[in-house]
Amino acid sequence: MDNIKKFFENDRFAEYVGIELMEVTPGKAKVRLKIRPEHLNGVDVVHGGTIFTLADFAFAVASNSHGTIALGINASISYLKAARGGVLTAEAIEVARNPKLATYQINITDEKNDLIAAFQGTVYRKKDKIVQD
Repeated sequence: MDNIKKFFENDRFAEYVGIELMEVTPGKAKVRLKIRPEHLNGVDVVHGGTIFTLADFAFAVASNSHGTIALGINASISYLKAARGGVLTAEAIEVARNPKLATYQINITDEKNDLIAAFQGTVYRKKDKIVQD
């Protein structure tokens, strides 16, 4: 798992946004984001795109944790509660996996462990291995 964690620690967009990879195990991932002013929308709640990006990164890490390239082919999110700041955490869990497809559930919670959003995604699993430079 160290090679997968190292691979994703080089994700330039996640780094730019401020997402921290906390844990990765086969089929699972946990990431977090300390909310900054630039993560808020015009009414001072966390922008939906910020929450989606956090969930999508957890989805990417979990789905690639088996060491082969997995690419998202479908994703949906339900926003359940507004978040205004603090730290958000996204935990991805593999729901189903076969040689070609895999499905993941990602829950996004706040510091009180309240559910902020629920994300579901499906990936196409390639045979190519994840290669690091």
